[in-house]
Amino acid sequence: MSSIYAVFERFKLGIPKRYLLLVAGSAWLFASIMLFNKGLSISEIGLDKNWLKIGMCVVLGVLFFLTLFSKISNKHIRRIILLENERSCLFSFFNLKSYILMAIMISFGVYLRKSGYIPMNYLSLFYFIMGTPLFLSAIKFYYYGINYSNALLKYS
Repeated sequence: MSSIYAVFERFKLGIPKRYLLLVAGSAWLFASIMLFNKGLSISEIGLDKNWLKIGMCVVLGVLFFLTLFSKISNKHIRRIILLENERSCLFSFFNLKSYILMAIMISFGVYLRKSGYIPMNYLSLFYFIMGTPLFLSAIKFYYYGINYSNALLKYS
């Protein structure tokens, strides 16, 4: 029986923690690009006339990153660094609670866009505000994935 377990362990889809941080960064980057793209696509005025609004959204997004998303990113980076196995499942960059929260947020965003309760111009600004902290979080994950020794020092 133990030999079956050994074979299973040998072939499981696991990646080193350093690469798990890079995968997490890629997931956050993908989400931010999707939000920026959606914000641009539903905006009624072209980017050239919205630069001031977008700039203010980025400032609000940076504040949102500093007050909330930085802490969330730190929590996930620490959890990845402290995982028991050196090679963890490809999808373990989030815990179950975070996957559920992500699904709720995506569903809520789709609902708001489809319902028409919020005018598209305002909704596009919200997408820019939310895309900014996701983008900054992605940079943070990439930084610690590339500088893995710094992550070990800070989060161990």
